[in-house]
Amino acid sequence: MATEVIMPALGMAQDTGRIVQWLKKHGEAVTQGEPLLEIETDKSVVEIEAPASGVLSIVVPASDDDVPVASVIGYIGTPEELTEAKPPADEAPPAVEAAPASEAIPAASPGQEAVQEAPRLQPERTDRVPMSPRARRLARERGLDPRTIAAASQGPLHAADVERAVPPAVPEEGEFRRYTTIQEITARRTTESWQNAPHFYLMRDVDVTAFKEWLQVVRDRFASATLTDLLIRVSAAALKEFPDLNASPEGKGVRRHAHVNVGIAVAMDQGLVVPVLKAAELKSLGEIVKERAALVERARQGRVDPADLTGGTFTISNLGMFQVDRFLPVLNAPQALLLAVGAIEDRPVVREGSVTIRPMMSLTLACDHRVTDGAGAARFLARLAQMIEQPVTLIDL
Repeated sequence: MATEVIMPALGMAQDTGRIVQWLKKHGEAVTQGEPLLEIETDKSVVEIEAPASGVLSIVVPASDDDVPVASVIGYIGTPEELTEAKPPADEAPPAVEAAPASEAIPAASPGQEAVQEAPRLQPERTDRVPMSPRARRLARERGLDPRTIAAASQGPLHAADVERAVPPAVPEEGEFRRYTTIQEITARRTTESWQNAPHFYLMRDVDVTAFKEWLQVVRDRFASATLTDLLIRVSAAALKEFPDLNASPEGKGVRRHAHVNVGIAVAMDQGLVVPVLKAAELKSLGEIVKERAALVERARQGRVDPADLTGGTFTISNLGMFQVDRFLPVLNAPQALLLAVGAIEDRPVVREGSVTIRPMMSLTLACDHRVTDGAGAARFLARLAQMIEQPVTLIDL
């Protein structure tokens, strides 16, 4: 019998996905294990491999519609198997063409079982414009018709082609913009976190004179090093000393996690994603730099592995590059702590009775009151600030 191609569940909280594009055509022969289609989940675009070899019959075409996980979106098999394959009762069957009279199957002879006429495969769609997944998402988000863009471009469309395109006129009554999948999931999760987790915040300004010097030393060795890499290093070290805060509420208690898995908030056009650097407390700074850079790059390309988006126990959100002084973030549930980092700016401070100018940075620690109280979180923040201001014990490569 034909093998079903189903909408996969690539994350524990994923209920739906969207088909970005089929990489094989309807009626085309495919080989087990080769790329078959691209699925957009709540966090990334994921390439799905063919589960079997045979001829592809597409049931659900690529579109902006959400498809429930476990839904049948296609079949792979022999022409005979595809004839017998039937979609679930709650799904419409694929469109078929009636066979020409010259190809009609003769009626069964007496004593023989009736044989159903084999439906012909759908004709290949000719109105679909070749374009990269990122370009297709941008066009969808901006309400642009790919066919209009393609008329002024040569070859497959890329994101730059879409960005150069003139958007349609906005109607006077305003324009409705549908959430991307990432934005939709983020909206739901942040709402649930805000409603369910009793948030409180602690704030502290830190002198980053030594921290900036440390960053320069690291950049001499690793050109891609960022301030975030150093923050991951000190946060992991601090949480190792405060294991009760590296935890999540669970039922009538709290689960303490075995490792410090640091989430890094990455802003993209289609929404916010948080790839996770696992077991950060065990990694050298050089390892953190390389792994963080790879995670962020894959996230920005929409190619991050779904496994890299799960298991976080602590999140860092740095908006300093946007000249934000400080902000109050929503916890990344079920994590109990989130560190919000503001811009570094020169400020007057008092040192040994004299006013001097120092580079200062504001830290805001969002906390879940079910896991920690104010005193416990304050001790952690004080230790974190000390490590930032005096990082000498953490300097390694």
